[in-house]
Amino acid sequence: MIAATPPPPYWAVIFTAVFSGREAEEYAETAARMVALMKDVPGYLGYETAQSPGGGEITVCYWESEAGIRAWKQNAEHLAAQKRGREAFYSAYHIRIAKVERAYGF
Repeated sequence: MIAATPPPPYWAVIFTAVFSGREAEEYAETAARMVALMKDVPGYLGYETAQSPGGGEITVCYWESEAGIRAWKQNAEHLAAQKRGREAFYSAYHIRIAKVERAYGF
């Protein structure tokens, strides 16, 4: 699904990762929990995600401000999930943060 975002400006956190293939069930449970938690953080606008057959994924989370991004980054359960991701879920990942200044579509 395409996230329903307001008119710009707003912020995007782009998470690109390669799934390790390990702990698939735990990974799915953790990912679902993170989505549920993120929705309660002030400033959260929505997210989009896509996966490739080779194990790659990209998730983009949208935020009203950098303050919302910082609050999410410091969430205790999110911090634990990040640690678990480095230990077991991902063989590589990158996070990019960008300000969305223009958006259009149909």
